Amino acid sequence: MTYYPELLERVHDQARMQPALYGDIDFSHPPHRLTTDPETRASLPAWVAPREPMLADDRLVELVTTTTMLGDVVADPYASLLPRFGLPKLIAMLRQACREGVDAVPDAPPELHTFLAALEERPDWLDMDLVEEGARHARVSAAFLSPFITRGAFLATFLNTYAALPMVLTGALSGRRASVRVNETACFFAETTLPGALARDGVGFESAAMVRLMHSMVRFNALHRSQRWDTQVYGVPIPQIDQMPAGMIIMYLLAMAARRRGRTDFTQRERAMLEFARYRSFLLGLPEELLPTDVAGVIDLFHARAATLRDDFDDTCRELVTSTMAAYLRPGRAPFDRLFTAVEKTWSRAFFLAFNGGDRAASARMGAPFGPTDALRLALTAPLVFGRLIAVTVASGQPGLSGLADRYAQRVLARRLVAYGKPEYTTDARHYRSAAP
Repeated sequence: MTYYPELLERVHDQARMQPALYGDIDFSHPPHRLTTDPETRASLPAWVAPREPMLADDRLVELVTTTTMLGDVVADPYASLLPRFGLPKLIAMLRQACREGVDAVPDAPPELHTFLAALEERPDWLDMDLVEEGARHARVSAAFLSPFITRGAFLATFLNTYAALPMVLTGALSGRRASVRVNETACFFAETTLPGALARDGVGFESAAMVRLMHSMVRFNALHRSQRWDTQVYGVPIPQIDQMPAGMIIMYLLAMAARRRGRTDFTQRERAMLEFARYRSFLLGLPEELLPTDVAGVIDLFHARAATLRDDFDDTCRELVTSTMAAYLRPGRAPFDRLFTAVEKTWSRAFFLAFNGGDRAASARMGAPFGPTDALRLALTAPLVFGRLIAVTVASGQPGLSGLADRYAQRVLARRLVAYGKPEYTTDARHYRSAAP
């Protein structure tokens, strides 16, 4: 290891600090999911980018390899207190610490102090004014576009067996829990765009802490209770490299758009959105090494992860796609709710189709067919969805209209959050016990 010695040390610290959780993992050998063999098929489609330059970049390969073995060095120890406190108590203590400070928690364990200290840390690069500006721009898409594509983005995480297995083990995407998990995800990304949400006393700060605890609970249960999790094959459950795409996907899309236009730098608006995305990801536990600051860095990191992730799509992935598409996300069954659901599912299938490079046959095989009815429905609704999105985006950039546009976006976003419901941020250990090899 040459380029990221501190990151590598953090990886090995997991076994030294938590032998009961990580002591059986051999961090010196990459898991089977990782491949740098040019003859082995990986998850980077040829139509997206050539794989060879990624494999030839030793720095990128080392970064992906190292962070594939990295969990959460501050949240995992807190989650490991589960046998002592139980999940409700862990959640209650964390919520109180976020709202009142860790000193307000009676007999707070040292692990909670460490967890909160990491959340409260302000990295040297952070510009909170820029974060607030980025959040203002991000909540436009959160209000007017995300409700139509969040399910589709969720589906995209099931394109690979190795990355999707944690969701299988949790049972979070079967039956009613599928709708709960999708709405929880949508709620988190929406509410973190609210004014002041990522400040120390903001709602997004607490939500980030809860998401980190939930991910750590998945790691704890997968390693302790599941007969299916093989560390030699899968490595660490929900590694940091697998959390990076969710936190930085907007910046990847903006970076790709910039490259197509011949730009190598982000605009001022995009730079603000990047600061927002980077800090939100930092609160979720991502190391700074996984938070690129330029167009090329964002694109290369996404492509390097896919270029080294062994390709596989099995029946389990297909079941995840099918169950997620079948989930009913709306709070009611009124005609408007049913109409919105039909439109939203069409947009989600379209988003999933885009991840498959427009290959309808592949999308159908994976459980999300995009048919003629979807094409018609998309054509009829696209002018309204994109029209409102573009209008508010343009208005938000005009000095005389930005305030009005932002207030409108906040009103719409408030209605979205009501529809998403109150997040639970929990995981049920019973699903892990029943998971057979």
